[in-house]
Amino acid sequence: MTVKSDKWIRAMALERDLIRPFVERQVRDGVISYGLSSYGYDIRVADEFKLFTDIYTSIVDPKRFDPKSFVDIQADSIVIPPNSFALARTVEYFKIPRNVVTICLGKSTYARCGIIVNVTPFEPEWEGTATLEISNTTPLPAKIYANEGIAQVLFFESDEVCAVSYADKKGKYQRQQDVTLPKL
Repeated sequence: MTVKSDKWIRAMALERDLIRPFVERQVRDGVISYGLSSYGYDIRVADEFKLFTDIYTSIVDPKRFDPKSFVDIQADSIVIPPNSFALARTVEYFKIPRNVVTICLGKSTYARCGIIVNVTPFEPEWEGTATLEISNTTPLPAKIYANEGIAQVLFFESDEVCAVSYADKKGKYQRQQDVTLPKL
């Protein structure tokens, strides 16, 4: 498996609709950077958030997820309370080829502020917007900016295609376009 460069990502985005919308260069002026980088793509967080709250004293249970655990917010930015988290989604929609898998890592700008971004790998033939977990590990409120960079996706291409892709498994998060809560 090899990590793919900006040339490969650009070609795949333009020829195969790998990333939509696709920004061909890194945008940096006055924003947390996003767009194509040397060996990856810096994704943006959309303006739709589900902010964790204990207003209804719900229990977070992945098998019986209570939607009252979150408050829906649509805004240009969000403040995540201390030691809390929010769910969000990427601006970008992805179509991952059958011989590619990705790893997504949080951007250093947010990491230096105690913000951890968790995204599971994009499996072969998965497509959709990615749901992001944004955790504030600090004892202070933390601000997140919508439509700006939040994490970097690294693309790894295999020498051969996988035997069973995410599409073959009829994955439960296939073609998601909203912030998607856990499914069983």
